[in-house]
Amino acid sequence: MVGMERVLPEFLCKGIEQAIEYAYSFEPYFTPTLVLVPRFVKEAVANLSESTGQDVETLEYLLGMFICYPLGLIMLALPYGKVKHLFSFILGAFLLQFTIGVQWIHHLISSLIAYGIFLVFPAKTAKTLVPIFAMVYITGGHLHRQYINYLGWDMDFTGPQMVLTMKLYSLAYNLYDGEVLKQGKEERASKKCADVAVSSLPGIVEYLGYTFCFASILAGPAFEYKYYADACDGSALYDKNGKPKGKIPSQVWPTLRPLLGSLLCLGIFVVGSGMYPLLNPSDPQNAVPVIINEEALAKPMYARYAYSWLALFFIRFKYYFAWMNAEGANNIWYAGFEGFDDKGEAKGWEVSNNIDVIQFETAPNLKTLSAAWNKKTANWLARYVYIRTGGSLFATYGMSAFWHGFYPGYYLFFLSVPLISFCERLGRKKLTPRFGNGKKWSPYGILCIITTSLFVQYMIQPFQLLAYDWAVLNWKNYYFIGHILAVMFYVVVSQLPTPKKKEA
Repeated sequence: MVGMERVLPEFLCKGIEQAIEYAYSFEPYFTPTLVLVPRFVKEAVANLSESTGQDVETLEYLLGMFICYPLGLIMLALPYGKVKHLFSFILGAFLLQFTIGVQWIHHLISSLIAYGIFLVFPAKTAKTLVPIFAMVYITGGHLHRQYINYLGWDMDFTGPQMVLTMKLYSLAYNLYDGEVLKQGKEERASKKCADVAVSSLPGIVEYLGYTFCFASILAGPAFEYKYYADACDGSALYDKNGKPKGKIPSQVWPTLRPLLGSLLCLGIFVVGSGMYPLLNPSDPQNAVPVIINEEALAKPMYARYAYSWLALFFIRFKYYFAWMNAEGANNIWYAGFEGFDDKGEAKGWEVSNNIDVIQFETAPNLKTLSAAWNKKTANWLARYVYIRTGGSLFATYGMSAFWHGFYPGYYLFFLSVPLISFCERLGRKKLTPRFGNGKKWSPYGILCIITTSLFVQYMIQPFQLLAYDWAVLNWKNYYFIGHILAVMFYVVVSQLPTPKKKEA
């Protein structure tokens, strides 16, 4: 596989390498900050890795995820206030040092620079400067990763930095919305986000507790500061007089359900991906992926597609595991609790919920599918990109692609998604009134579920293949059938008359 240094001009490669070398020159200054993880812990993980045959990086990540549960119990027991924020910050820093070592410093540096912007500039200006800074920082991280480790899947600081980017981006707008609402101004977007508006800049301890929150630092979810603060100061459960706002629900099942679900998903991922690997297990970074190697291409198209469908299905359980595990780790100390309504009834536990597996796997349309997958990222894009740009799909999909990184596979996928969206909107306008009865499991509803799954699975394959030549070769060997069928559907169905409302 061709790396970036083989594609970019020589002068550009030289400049990038000099910039990387300069950045790396600071490493000796930051290495002494690795004080939170005792040496014996690292040695124990190394011994465990050797005895189990698992790589150290994977073990550290898994252990970091599960450690959040006992940490959550401690967080629950701590008194409300600064102690919780301080604990959240220090243990979040511990988890970063445990999993990515000296690269944890990126999280601290970017958090402090953003805080400096919040301090110096008014909210109206900071809502632009902080998102730009956050996106530039993560862009640098993605480009660095792709240059030094093209197509590699090793864990580095970009994963936690993506979560931090959403937090900083959201907080910038939350503070701006709080300012707008205090002044009584009429701004539609600010009113829509009034429930998560923040009236004043948090103190540095509270702020770092949020940006480093241990329960969400490795896999998200990146929910708004207000929810985190309400869990830390007790206002999610109690009023100003210390009285419960309603009957406080037990957090046991909201914690156990996602934890047990995550373990099941981890098992399904390990077994299923072993049976149906998408990439070459021996060398996923360089060897030709399983779904486009000579053996696969010799099979009939339907057999190749069925295999890739299963491979992608099992890959998703890796994400299900991480998000469900993080959900339970937040719920254990009520960070995932939505609070009470005006009648004192508990609202639910959606704050930390990042995936609805059944809803996603049986989605009858792209809108439902998108709403069920990586919910907090979808929430971030909807609240702080889509409605802030006048409903621009181009800006929203562009931001999503930019946030993910710069592998060609991402952009091939995101550029193909609008085609499905256009077909879906047309079908809803022309066909649903004729054949739909509003029931998901009707014959028409089942047809929509199957069609959505088949098309999305076809379009999303480049997202996992990453490389341009692998992605295009994959689609080419399907004769670009997904794109062609979508265009044919749009051309044919657009000729149908739109049913009148009385026919619906």
